[in-house]
Amino acid sequence: MVPFGGWEMPLAYGDGTVAEHLACRQDAVVFDVSHLGTVRVEGPGAVPRLQESLTNDLRKVESGRAQYTHLLDPNDGSVLDDIIVWWVDEQRFDVMPNASNTDRVVAAIGGDDTSLSVWDTTAERVVLAVQGPGARERLATVSPEAAAVGRFRVTRFVHEGVECLSAGTGYTGGDGVECAVPVAIAEGFWEAVLAAGIPPAGLGARDTLRLEAGLPLHGHELGPGTTPLNAGLGWVVGWDKEEFRGRDALLAQQESGVDPVLRGLLCEGRRPPREGHEVVVDGTVVGRVTSGNFSPVLGLGIALVATSPDVVVGDEVVIRGPSAELAARCVELPFVAG
Repeated sequence: MVPFGGWEMPLAYGDGTVAEHLACRQDAVVFDVSHLGTVRVEGPGAVPRLQESLTNDLRKVESGRAQYTHLLDPNDGSVLDDIIVWWVDEQRFDVMPNASNTDRVVAAIGGDDTSLSVWDTTAERVVLAVQGPGARERLATVSPEAAAVGRFRVTRFVHEGVECLSAGTGYTGGDGVECAVPVAIAEGFWEAVLAAGIPPAGLGARDTLRLEAGLPLHGHELGPGTTPLNAGLGWVVGWDKEEFRGRDALLAQQESGVDPVLRGLLCEGRRPPREGHEVVVDGTVVGRVTSGNFSPVLGLGIALVATSPDVVVGDEVVIRGPSAELAARCVELPFVAG
């Protein structure tokens, strides 16, 4: 067990991180991701409040869909959190922040508007992420309705007579379903998932899977000083909206130029780069590693880096740590397609 965002969480179960990683790529695993927050936003004022608080544009989707979005610092456009919004029905949204950011999101979205209610429901549910190419087939033996949810869609299902939610979302780059289950029946649902032949996986595999998929992690690729544009996530910004937190800062950054940018580096050997290692071109430091690890699928070290926009796909670089230098090449993301 390791501390993570105020929770104690398993780094790995019995078979270890590499085995859990490969099980997800080849069949299915289940992650307990209950450390993610759930902020309920409900009422006729929900849509306008979310539109002005978060970057993405809800007009791109509709009720019954999920949307990836950001909460920005209103002054410099830094990503305070990256979020999945579950649009459950016309006036109900479940906003899913990262582990330590729930209070910040409640404060940003809440207020004295009587047309909406905003409250933290994290303690009322467990969230289990069943991920991998075999996830839906195996989950269907537990709940056909949960397993049938479309990608980036949200649906209700009933388990043991209790209403639950499922969404076609995840953090591995592949297919999967996340199930929000009330605490009262969560243990039974977990046991049923395991009995369906879906082994558990821990934080270690969740991190290596998202890194292979080139997905950002808050506190690494996203955070203070990093905007959606720095992270290559301009598609998360609803530029057609008249106003949202941080919009002016992003427009100014667009005008002045985006530097640094996020790139992917593939190492020549198995040794993994680590966060904070320098990216060097012709003896000059041009960036730093934000996340690095060993890729179980590729059998090589991989890294996401914040670097000069002059580093482009195909360029050879050196990753310099305190005791070694690693030869690497800039490659297209993702490292591994889902």
